[in-house]
Amino acid sequence: MSRVAVVTGGTRGIGAAISKALKESGCKVAANYGGNDEAAGKFKDETGIGVYKWDVSDHEACADGLSKVEADLGPVEILVNNAGITRDTMFHRMDWDKWRAVIDTNLNSLFNMCRPVIEGMRERGFGRIVNISSINGQKGQMGQTNYSAAKAGELGFTRALAQENAFKGITVNAICPGYIGTEMVRAVPEDVLKEKILPLIPVGRLGEPEEIARCVVFLASDDAGFITGSTLSANGGQLMA
Repeated sequence: MSRVAVVTGGTRGIGAAISKALKESGCKVAANYGGNDEAAGKFKDETGIGVYKWDVSDHEACADGLSKVEADLGPVEILVNNAGITRDTMFHRMDWDKWRAVIDTNLNSLFNMCRPVIEGMRERGFGRIVNISSINGQKGQMGQTNYSAAKAGELGFTRALAQENAFKGITVNAICPGYIGTEMVRAVPEDVLKEKILPLIPVGRLGEPEEIARCVVFLASDDAGFITGSTLSANGGQLMA
């Protein structure tokens, strides 16, 4: 029987690759998105994957959105927390709005998304939660105190939730991508990419969204039932942790 999977930020970039890969693995996928209706509509038309619009930083919106998904597809068995934003600036110039927006979307969203589904997963004795963190949550990054704090918080959340639910057949893991060839990264000027970014990556190239998606498919599978509380670093050797 097909498992029901929800992917936040699931219609663009890494999230789109994850949604498509989970569908190809046999899942019934719901791709959440926050605001770009045009991109979501195009994604739905191209893939046949259902799209659901809500703000992951809004607790009630998440509960309502997940209820709609479950009414349409069935109980959520796989949850991929991928949605995230950046509001980069040096900390001494950062205002409260930039701090709060990133923490709410990137970290508080994990509570908002996991809380409505965790009890059902426990009752059914199965669940897969995969949190997409970042290399910058592992090592920090200048100009990203808000983002790095949120992504590091995801790793602590992952380990604690994994411990609480392992005996109920639920695994909770994190993936920390490095520089991935999304539309945003490929928009970086070519000289900056070649001179500043690629020299930091031992394999000498950007990662591809599909490479992160394959990591998610494995962690969401029955075969990964003995892996929980883990952080999978997918960064081309940039940080070996």
